[in-house]
Amino acid sequence: MPSSNGTISPLLCEADADFLNFLYAITYTIILVPGLIGNILALWLFYAYIKETKRAVIFMINLAIADLAQVLSLPLRIFYYLNHSWPFGEVLCMFCFYLKYVNMYASIYFLVCISIRRLLFLLYPFRYSDCRRTYDVYISFAGWIVVFAACLPFPLLRLDSDNNQTCFVDLPLKNIGTVNSIMMMTLGELFGFVTPLVTVLYCSWKTIYLLKETNSISHDLGEKKKALKMILTCTVVFLICFAPYHISFPLHYLAKSSQISDCSSRKAILTFHPVALCLASMNSCLDPIIYYFTTDEFKRRLSRQDSMELHNKDTVKKQLKAEQ
Repeated sequence: MPSSNGTISPLLCEADADFLNFLYAITYTIILVPGLIGNILALWLFYAYIKETKRAVIFMINLAIADLAQVLSLPLRIFYYLNHSWPFGEVLCMFCFYLKYVNMYASIYFLVCISIRRLLFLLYPFRYSDCRRTYDVYISFAGWIVVFAACLPFPLLRLDSDNNQTCFVDLPLKNIGTVNSIMMMTLGELFGFVTPLVTVLYCSWKTIYLLKETNSISHDLGEKKKALKMILTCTVVFLICFAPYHISFPLHYLAKSSQISDCSSRKAILTFHPVALCLASMNSCLDPIIYYFTTDEFKRRLSRQDSMELHNKDTVKKQLKAEQ
């Protein structure tokens, strides 16, 4: 409704706070249990067969670590959105806020690494060795350093809150000027999403091309299909989880810094961005699905473990009957 002097109240240009709190609380609750179980199980199984496979297992382990780190912060996020209060201090708030973006861009980085490694293994199956596995460790370590440094602007631009009871989406945003905002968003979009997406799409195209070759000596048809399945799954995760966020991110920044003044546009942007952010969080429970449906070793280990548990239970039952 317009105010008494004919202008539109600023509150009418904001997203519905109750809706956002409900959306975040429900989404994080849905992610929590499958994300926790899936990533802990993934780390356990990957560690068990790390010496048995050459197919990007180091990158998968790092991806699971990134997802698990975010999942462990979800109970605090759920508490905040249910109680509308943050009693845990500014440092923990900023750490959890920072961790969200570290998870997102670490996931993007390692999904790209997985796609590239699977393609390279398909192209050069006899060149992979323990030395190259060491390279994967170095690449992962360098990736973490880059991601940690690149994500620092997210909390640094939110450090001016006067209300110690607010956190996450309710933190005020510093205005660093139009030019600096555009430069920051351009770099973030280019190196944080566009370049990784183009890389994964290229890996998908190249794998499809190899699949059509009839005289390739790189690998058999089954290996090509496995590689294509994994790379395409990485691409789907990109498009579902990260594309909506990176479409809304620059618009949201402009809206939050009051550089978009149209009320209806501002409200639409501020409503869509949280939905996109929730989709980005879904990668924490989608990635274990990637491991299961695209990694034969993961299935084999999981099935073997299930069989061992069933065998142990049967053995115990037989012993109890014998004692009776």
